Amino acid sequence: MRTIEHFIGGQAVAGTSGRHGEVFDPNIGQVQARVALACCEELERAVANAAEAQQAWAQTNPQRRARVMFEFKRLLEAHMDELARLLSSEHGKVIADSRGDIQRGLEVIEFSCGIPHLLKGEYTQGAGPGIDVYSARQPLGVVAGVTPFNFPAMIPMWMFGPAIACGNAFILKPSERDPSVPVRLAELMIEAGLPPGVLNVVHGDKDIVEAILRHPGIKAVSFVGSSDIAQSVYALGAQHGKRVQAMGGAKNHGIVLPDADLDQTVADLIGAAYGSAGERCMALPVVVPVGEEIADALREKLVAAVKGLRIGVSTDAQAHYGPVVTAAHRSKIESYLQMGVDEGAELVVDGRGFSLPGHEGGFFLGPSLFDRVTADMKTYREEIFGPVLQIVRAATFEEALALASRHQYGNGVAIFTRNGDAAREFADRVEVGMVGINVPIPVPVAYHSFGGWKRSGFGDLNQYGQDGVRFFTRTKTVTQRWPKGGAVTDQSFVIPTMR
Repeated sequence: MRTIEHFIGGQAVAGTSGRHGEVFDPNIGQVQARVALACCEELERAVANAAEAQQAWAQTNPQRRARVMFEFKRLLEAHMDELARLLSSEHGKVIADSRGDIQRGLEVIEFSCGIPHLLKGEYTQGAGPGIDVYSARQPLGVVAGVTPFNFPAMIPMWMFGPAIACGNAFILKPSERDPSVPVRLAELMIEAGLPPGVLNVVHGDKDIVEAILRHPGIKAVSFVGSSDIAQSVYALGAQHGKRVQAMGGAKNHGIVLPDADLDQTVADLIGAAYGSAGERCMALPVVVPVGEEIADALREKLVAAVKGLRIGVSTDAQAHYGPVVTAAHRSKIESYLQMGVDEGAELVVDGRGFSLPGHEGGFFLGPSLFDRVTADMKTYREEIFGPVLQIVRAATFEEALALASRHQYGNGVAIFTRNGDAAREFADRVEVGMVGINVPIPVPVAYHSFGGWKRSGFGDLNQYGQDGVRFFTRTKTVTQRWPKGGAVTDQSFVIPTMR
């Protein structure tokens, strides 16, 4: 059986812990590979390689670093089909969705190609008598990223793209559920001209994550995962003096006003709720129609659309979505479905018991639709992370606004309407980090930044965009004076000013 090894110092490195994780093919429900789980020895080796390589890499001028990113972009495009097939074989998402995963990561690589401009500092001539002041953004050193299973290409590139372009060395700890694509990305970075040791991949579970957070040689950690873990990662990293950004879970709402184009709204909701089997932090698992009349009409159209969804294997070009990532995750989703029934919600479409002919062992789950969900239900308060859409009815605009604003998560939200005034007011007042207006999955483009509020994000800087550059650098400000002709100024015992 194939073993997926660590990638340290530009080459594959076998694990020494004796521990391995199982990597499944979700389409058939069978183990296809083993992944080595690191111990402290592999982490120490990765940090040592990274620290040594980072010094020369930081001294490489930004234009030359950008050339590596340009070449990596070219290689990503050339290997797109290979990467998409590999990603789908371990995650389960359909090929088209895997290509989208890679493409959204590639767009951050494109942004990182502009690093010579992005790193430019500020300069003030004559800030005081004969005094000039300038600032520069400098890399932190060795930094790390911990990424989730649901976007094994996009999120690693969101992290290591800006970090490496800024002059840091990077240690990536990807999900052990689908680790092959992150390793392949590291190989392609070496092929693009990145010096060995600047990007290392260390596989592992929570033990290695804690070791990363405690390691004195790692200056910053970027994390994406569930909110409880994100909060603990943020706390432990801060305790050990690290800069941390930790993105957590979500329960994104779609508000539907009475004037919305229902057919377009339903098409948007179906894709946003069930695409990638709902395994997205920017999925739209809650729809909030305003008024009973629009709620009844929306429900009728949603039922028809949900029943028309095609579930298939990852390579089925006609499938709307594929299997979920593991059998354990499927069982967790099913437990939420039963919980919703027990809480009193109406299970209009029940996806349990779905089996794909010829792939009965696969981790498939049919689409489910709830109605009459209320804000006090646990299934509403928590993230289900599966192909489940919940209808929460609101009587007024204010009630719908409050539902999204008061939820513990504040990642994304969307409003569907033809009323520009209502949309503008909603976008201004809602307490959520990313807002879509007639856009169901409002993931910002690469030159903005990604980040939620409340329990969806811990830390004060978002991912990628200018925030990504700020997170992976620190500002140094220099105040300089060049005295003329050996003249000596009088001693001063008061704080300097520029008067």
